[in-house]
Formats: sequence, structure tokens, C-alpha cells
Amino acid sequence: MLRRPRGSEPGRDVRRFGDIVIDVDARQVHSDGAPVELTRTEFDLLDALSARPRRVWSRGQLLERLRGTAEYRDEHVIDVHVGNLRRKLDDPDVIVTVRGVGYRMGVRP
Repeated sequence: MLRRPRGSEPGRDVRRFGDIVIDVDARQVHSDGAPVELTRTEFDLLDALSARPRRVWSRGQLLERLRGTAEYRDEHVIDVHVGNLRRKLDDPDVIVTVRGVGYRMGVRP
């Protein structure tokens, strides 16, 4: 059993967005095959956005999902983390800004 390949485990949550692969169970992200080092908050943010790629999330909703509450927090901290994700993933279009509302994952064919 130890020698069995683990890439095809049933029930494994792996999401693909172009060249970006998100393995939620292993908390690993790869861009163009290279591993991407993310902080806990960055990974949790990417997990939330990629779980429902067509959904637009407000900053408050994302902050509440990450921290459990949006009270007494600066919602613009989400902007900083989104900027870091875009830079680290080397793809500025992977997370789309919806003006006046928030963010969603860039949906690609």
C-alpha cells in the first residue's frame, strides 16, 4: 500500500485554473509545475475563492471566512493578500476584481 501512487486518491480535492494547481488536502499550490510558498492566510483565501470560482466575495465575507469575524478589522487587508497571491502565482488574472463588490477566481476554459 505504501508504494501505491497517491495522485489519484478518490475524494481528493484538487482544483485547476490554467497552470495553477491547488491541492486543498495537502495545502499545496503549484504554478507551472513549480511549488508556490503561501502563508496560511494566503492559502485560506485562495481556498475560499477557488471553492466557488464564479461567486463574487466581498472583502467582509472573505475576512469573516478567514478570521471568523469581520468586526473591528480593516477589510482592505484582503487587498494586500490578493496582491501577494497574484504576485506569487505569477498570474495577475487568476483573481478578478469586481469593482464595487469584491473578488472572484478568474474562470478559464
